[in-house]
Amino acid sequence: MFLLLLTLAVLLLLVWVYVRWCKVRRYWADRGVPFAPPNPLLGNLTFLQRYNSGIWMRNLYQSYRSPYVGIWLFWRPALVVNSVEIGRRILVSDAAFFRDRFVTSGDSDPIGKYNLFTVKEPVWSSLRRRLTPVFTAAKLRSMHDFVTMKTQELMQRIQNDMTENQCVNLRKAFTDYTTDVIGGVSLGFVGDATLSGRGPLRTVTQQFMDYDFFRGVSWVLLFFWPSWANFFGLTAFPKKSIEILTRVYQTALVQRGGYETEVKETRDLLDALIKIKQDCARDNEDMPDEKLLAHAAVFVQGGFDTTASILSWCIYELAFRTEIQDNMYMELVDLQKDKEELKDIDLGSLSNLSYLNAVIDETLRKYVVMGWIDRVANHDYQIDEHLTVPAGTPVYVNAAGIQSDPDIYPEPDKFWPERFLECDVNRSAMPVWTFGEGPRSCIGRRFALINLRCAVAYMVVTYKFRPLAATPPPSRVQVERHSLFYAPGEPLFIDFELRK
Repeated sequence: MFLLLLTLAVLLLLVWVYVRWCKVRRYWADRGVPFAPPNPLLGNLTFLQRYNSGIWMRNLYQSYRSPYVGIWLFWRPALVVNSVEIGRRILVSDAAFFRDRFVTSGDSDPIGKYNLFTVKEPVWSSLRRRLTPVFTAAKLRSMHDFVTMKTQELMQRIQNDMTENQCVNLRKAFTDYTTDVIGGVSLGFVGDATLSGRGPLRTVTQQFMDYDFFRGVSWVLLFFWPSWANFFGLTAFPKKSIEILTRVYQTALVQRGGYETEVKETRDLLDALIKIKQDCARDNEDMPDEKLLAHAAVFVQGGFDTTASILSWCIYELAFRTEIQDNMYMELVDLQKDKEELKDIDLGSLSNLSYLNAVIDETLRKYVVMGWIDRVANHDYQIDEHLTVPAGTPVYVNAAGIQSDPDIYPEPDKFWPERFLECDVNRSAMPVWTFGEGPRSCIGRRFALINLRCAVAYMVVTYKFRPLAATPPPSRVQVERHSLFYAPGEPLFIDFELRK
């Protein structure tokens, strides 16, 4: 009798699952939306851990040339937007309907949940307002000397690597460099990773870069099924790296005099965090150190790896395109005029160099760090006259697909900076959304561009770069498949030759 009841219960469960699945997979068809056929277990996430999400987004864009396409995150319906016009409405003009990102972490992971990237409204608006003073024009100018010093150390590091190894591992050298830069400008922590490749903060960033199977699964759930990430107690960052980052943060805090020291002027992120702590204490609001550390963690994560990846792709492309190097060099020489060294130039003037900026724009276009920009509808929202998505629907603006559309960017697989120099270029019709768009775009965008311009300009003025024999062209370089960021999946080695 027991076995009969058990068998009946299992059969009923299977029938319920089947009926539920049939309803789930009809979701987009019932609404007349083109859709990618889902897998019964993973939905459309079957690419995960097999190839990069940016590649998947491009393939989705090319396979479904429609303004939007329906997908499933496991069994949860979501919408991918392939239209520039609809994407801009979601991110900018109608951003009030899409205040939050879908990605989040659980209560067991305060570092992952309460940072500026993942935190929800209304907390996000308050934090953004308090942290924005770190990135004013005046504050960015005050960072120029430090960025210049670290960039000069990078030039020495390249020379050292060439002397010892006759080549340079781009991503290794650039992550050492960006670790020092982000540590210095955000926490006032002056490291030596650029020259030595070592240091406490470099240990943190190295662990941030390691995406083994378990961490890959953690990030998949955080981005695509946050409730399960919370259920399993998964974290956004490795525990050991957070322990080291905590010690770095506490050391920097002590050097500033602790939370009791009055902050008269917000010079960097650490000052802003100290001031947040003081304001909360004055208002009898609880603000544990973990929530403050969360912002330091996401600034380090967002500031070192993304910039290092963009630099790696850029310099590797230039190694195969000597004519682009020559054009950049002549533009920089003209800027220098009678000055013998680039350090005599105000880094702010680099923003006026049209060809340098075209090269950076083209790198950001072709190698978009995150293939999508995620939002979640907080109210029912009418996409167009045919579709209204209900509140709670995850929406992904397909940045990788849009930025590789041949109708927007002819020959999209070609590295061609001149496309941004044409006199009739309509920049609003040629979006580069690597830093996002709208109110929730990357708060560190302007600083990242300063860092990129400085590093690229220094390298072009100081060196010529060439590919090594038998190295793959940029189009054949493997892309990191375990991480959600579009980063090189193999070491990129090139030759640097000092200019004479």
